[in-house]
Amino acid sequence: MGPDDAATAGRPLRLRTLLIIAAVLLGLDLLTKVVAVATLTPGEPVYLIGDWLRFSLVRNPGAAFSMATSMTWLLTLVAAAVVIGVIRIGRTLRSLWWAIGLGMVLGGALGNLIDRLFRAPGPLQGHVVDYLAVGWWPVFNVADSAIVCGAILLVVLTVFGFEPDGTRAHRQSAEENTEEKTV
Repeated sequence: MGPDDAATAGRPLRLRTLLIIAAVLLGLDLLTKVVAVATLTPGEPVYLIGDWLRFSLVRNPGAAFSMATSMTWLLTLVAAAVVIGVIRIGRTLRSLWWAIGLGMVLGGALGNLIDRLFRAPGPLQGHVVDYLAVGWWPVFNVADSAIVCGAILLVVLTVFGFEPDGTRAHRQSAEENTEEKTV
């Protein structure tokens, strides 16, 4: 058993947490998209707070900001790869915060992947349902928000040295330097 094994031995695996967060966000995303499609009409926004906050139904064939609209099939494959990658990482995950961030990314990726697989115009070509508009920002959905917030959390964790295994890289380096000086 190496030093890294000893540091993570007492920490529980966090795959269940990751999957619960992903499932909740996926359910919320699917529910809100069903409601948006049933109650909103494309081109007829519903204003909540002036022009700043509104519901506006849009079918988006592309990625964020409607980029890559002719590459829906590629975006579908990328989303599938993200789902597989997150689940693989999640199997060894011991950090609660990494589980939250990856759960958010997984839930969002699954929400948009389901649209791409099952919505018109057809499999691997489906358009994502977007319906939330805030200020000048492009129209988005719960899945998009989950992906962005999860990715921001993962970047913050990485910048501050928090590892997926529950250890802190910055702290390990300081401890190693202290041990070298005392030897």
